[in-house]
Amino acid sequence: MKENEKNQNQEQEKHVLQLIINNQHYKWHQEYIIGSEIRTLGEISAEDDIFLAIKKPWEDEPIMNDTKVNLARPEIEHFYSLEKPGDIVIIVNGTPKKWDKKKISFKELIILAYGNYIDSPTMVYAVAYEDGPKQNPEGSMIKDSIVFVKTNMIFHATATDKS
Repeated sequence: MKENEKNQNQEQEKHVLQLIINNQHYKWHQEYIIGSEIRTLGEISAEDDIFLAIKKPWEDEPIMNDTKVNLARPEIEHFYSLEKPGDIVIIVNGTPKKWDKKKISFKELIILAYGNYIDSPTMVYAVAYEDGPKQNPEGSMIKDSIVFVKTNMIFHATATDKS
C-alpha cells in the first residue's frame, strides 16, 4: 500500500508546472491557468494589470481575468503586475507629475522635466531613476530608452547645453 502511494505522489510531481509571479515561484498542477487564477495565486489586486513577460523584441502580453495561458511550454512563464495607469504620479526633479501610461520614454521624461526636448548635438540630457517597479527598480535612461513607471517613482533629469 505504501509503495502505491509513493508512485501516485511521484506521478503527481511529474505533472507539476512552475510559474513565476512578481519574482515569486509557484507550482501549478494543470496545463492551463487563467488570469483570475494568477491574480489569486500571486495575491494581485483587482486594480492592477497582469502581464506575461515575452522575450524581446516582442511586447509583453496583457493577461485579462479570462485569458488562458499554457504553462506546459518549454520555459517557465513569468508574470508580473503593474498599477493601472491614470492614478500614477511620478516625481520629476522633486515635482509631482501626473502620468497616464504604464511606460515613459526618455524624450517624454525630458519634456515633463523641461517643457520641451531639444534634439541638438550641443544639448545633452541625463536621466536617473529610483523606486521603480519590479521590471526596472532603479537605473538610468539613455536616448530612445523606455521604462515602466509606478506611483511615486523618482526621476532625476539634467540638461546641459555645450554650445
